[in-house]
Amino acid sequence: MKLAGKTAIVTGGGRDIGAAVAIKLASEGASVAINYYSSSEGAEATVAQIKVAGGRAIAMQGDLNLKADVDALVSKTVETFGGVDILVNNAGGLIARKTIAEMSLDHWEAVMRLNLTSTFLMTQACLTTMSSGAIVNLASQAGRDGGGPGAVAYATSKGAVMTMTRGLAKELGPDIRVNALCPGMIDTDFHNVHTPDAGRRGFEANAPLKRQGHVDDAANLVLFLACDDSAFITGTNIDLNGGILFS
Repeated sequence: MKLAGKTAIVTGGGRDIGAAVAIKLASEGASVAINYYSSSEGAEATVAQIKVAGGRAIAMQGDLNLKADVDALVSKTVETFGGVDILVNNAGGLIARKTIAEMSLDHWEAVMRLNLTSTFLMTQACLTTMSSGAIVNLASQAGRDGGGPGAVAYATSKGAVMTMTRGLAKELGPDIRVNALCPGMIDTDFHNVHTPDAGRRGFEANAPLKRQGHVDDAANLVLFLACDDSAFITGTNIDLNGGILFS
């Protein structure tokens, strides 16, 4: 058990990558607190799966743009499991594809809050109780290459998460390590909603590994960054894209 005795918070843990991460961390011994905003059914199903396997988990609804909800999540985790050792900042999204010309200020700010401000608030709140451990952020390939059509706001927010990861690694070392994933085409609802099927088939044809990523590919990397296997790694933004982009 690589995470025996540890406690993890996974934001956006009700579906897709977040749910897979929660299950993976729990399978290695971590107690897991899952945050969700609207995916209550998925979050409860994830908790149930963890408990059936003998793990410990809770789920809590919250809007991570609200400091009160963030503080409540961290307090409930500490109350239930005794502390926080691992924070996985997974919550985020594109909301909608919009060009700069058609984008409202409200949309721009909503994307920044969803992806960047939530990461700031969660990190700040967890630092009140974390004296050591690991923070794993979910950035994106879009932070590397600017994203697809209509994704400037999303790509900018994820690029900021990448820079924040580097800065936090300097500020929080040596006791807390901070790293990030930059996922590309992972088979999730994100791409079901925002990426045409032709784009996904094109990715499969052109990527060296000839497939889309699976949520377990992301969960395995989060586990690596959260445990002592990566004890000498901090400040990295690791590509997870099947070889479609080399940074």
